[in-house]
Amino acid sequence: MGEQNNTIDIEKSGRLFSLQSRVLQSPLAGVSDRVFRGLVRRWATHSLLFTEMVNATSLELGHGLEKVHELSEEQGPTGVQLFDHRPAAMADAAKRAEQAGAFLIDINMGCPVRKIAKKGGGAGLIRDPEMAVRIVEAVGQAVRIPVTVKTRLGWCCDDSNPVAWCQQLEQAGAQLVTVHGRTREQGFKGQADWQAIREIKASLSVPVIANGDINSPEDALRCIRETGADGVMVGRGTMGAPWLTGQIEAALAQRPIPPTPTPAQRLALAREQLQALVATRGEHGLLIARKHMSWTCTGFPGAPQLRHALMRAPTPADACQLLDDQIDALRTALAT
Repeated sequence: MGEQNNTIDIEKSGRLFSLQSRVLQSPLAGVSDRVFRGLVRRWATHSLLFTEMVNATSLELGHGLEKVHELSEEQGPTGVQLFDHRPAAMADAAKRAEQAGAFLIDINMGCPVRKIAKKGGGAGLIRDPEMAVRIVEAVGQAVRIPVTVKTRLGWCCDDSNPVAWCQQLEQAGAQLVTVHGRTREQGFKGQADWQAIREIKASLSVPVIANGDINSPEDALRCIRETGADGVMVGRGTMGAPWLTGQIEAALAQRPIPPTPTPAQRLALAREQLQALVATRGEHGLLIARKHMSWTCTGFPGAPQLRHALMRAPTPADACQLLDDQIDALRTALAT
């Protein structure tokens, strides 16, 4: 970690890459697209954000190119997380991402989704350490930017040896390791094991990022204290709350924490996100926006009814009208 309390330094081949924030925004499939990242960036000026997870094989076939090409329009550091089980495909995808402007390449070794893991990608690599090492080495040799890994404590509790596993990743050339404090078998159930992350941190010389059960600035501060990690990665807690990453960034930098938007402000944000998604994705943007609106529209009188109506709004204009009506109702109630 750097001299400043809010800095993480990553070294690759004698070159220093500095992050001016100790919070990272997790790549979230179907969530962390360019529109979402733009919202997150309003609060998190310096945090490392990620594109959605990219399948190296799909990229090789010409699919998902927009996820990488969008990097040229990003403000602030943005990484690309890749997954696959073939070293050559991963190396080629990493080169494409580097050319597009990625700050770093992250290799996913933690995704618990069955269809990914059973093909040897994501958390499936935990069961094939030799292949995992080959992938890290291949990607590291292919690019000049840092190569990092996001992983879990193991496949299941019975065969878990997270310290030895993460040491292998460091020895293979990973310049930073993010650890989700659960096994693949646990998925997102149970409580994240921060003590295990603490043991990993003590055993590695590269920066270690803690992930799992970080849903507030208070969680992040406690996690740093308990794990000694260099930073935290926040994921599912930001769904419907793109301001959370910036709140945690401020807390770890000991700056005033930005206030959580009011219900009316949150609905205005949902409306803006809806319009941006429709502008970039056409009518399909409404389908994407529905899940975001369902996460955002909570915590005020009439929220369940609004969510129900929004999920059935036939057009973007209908959804915008529903949001506008609720915003007016909230502001009227506040004024009386």
